[in-house]
Amino acid sequence: MLPVLRLFAEGAPNVAACVPRLQEQYAISDEEASELLPSGRTTVLQSRAHWARTYLSKAGLLESPKRNLHVITEQGRQFLATNPPRIDNQVLSAIPSFTEWIEASRAGSGDEASGQGDAFVQLHSLPTDDGQTPEDAMEAASALLSAALRDELLLLLHQLTPARFERLIVDLLSAMGYGGGEAARGMVTKLSGDGGIDGIIHEDSLGLDAVYIQAKRYAAHNKIGRPDIQQFVGSLTGEGATKGVFVTTSDFSREAQEYLNRVQHRVILITG
Repeated sequence: MLPVLRLFAEGAPNVAACVPRLQEQYAISDEEASELLPSGRTTVLQSRAHWARTYLSKAGLLESPKRNLHVITEQGRQFLATNPPRIDNQVLSAIPSFTEWIEASRAGSGDEASGQGDAFVQLHSLPTDDGQTPEDAMEAASALLSAALRDELLLLLHQLTPARFERLIVDLLSAMGYGGGEAARGMVTKLSGDGGIDGIIHEDSLGLDAVYIQAKRYAAHNKIGRPDIQQFVGSLTGEGATKGVFVTTSDFSREAQEYLNRVQHRVILITG
């Protein structure tokens, strides 16, 4: 991870640009550099460089202003200025943003129904911990893969046009089973003058019952507040509707969630 961070500090724009220099730095032969993972989809060198970039990003040492472009942060430069001898999971575990990401992925991998979720929310059992059983290691690795994929998808969502974003949300809800899972029952409203409604999914073929959709693309730290929910409920009332789905790439404040407990409308909240 340390060589990757240094390469980005020197101006490397992405992981692809780092790989040849990593090969040279470690004196890796072309034959070794072409060694594939068991999946056969990428090389070992590329995979490890990409995961190094992911871990450094979660620690706040790198940032990605757009897909396939990564730059070192001021925190990353300050970290390099301390001349660290190496960067590994133990070093990164001292950085709150990294530990929060690991803990979040572990929390999502456990079996909440059986109370086993807490077993994965321990930072002493990172994926490379020799104390893990094979099952623990696979569970942890799967959770981290899912967490990384989730973050990549959220990054892509923020780069879509407003119209494409709203269409994607309607498609997503159709795929989740709204409207019987038939994409033809979902529609996106006009971008202007939509009255706070971004999409509509008809639950029956005659359009007698409908679910109204609001989708907001907010940064992770910018939560949806009560005023946004009140406006959406007002829009539902204006349409004579009782059911709605509010989707955001971020999260909802406690006040927003509590407000829904006091209204007759049935509104489902979906977070990033």
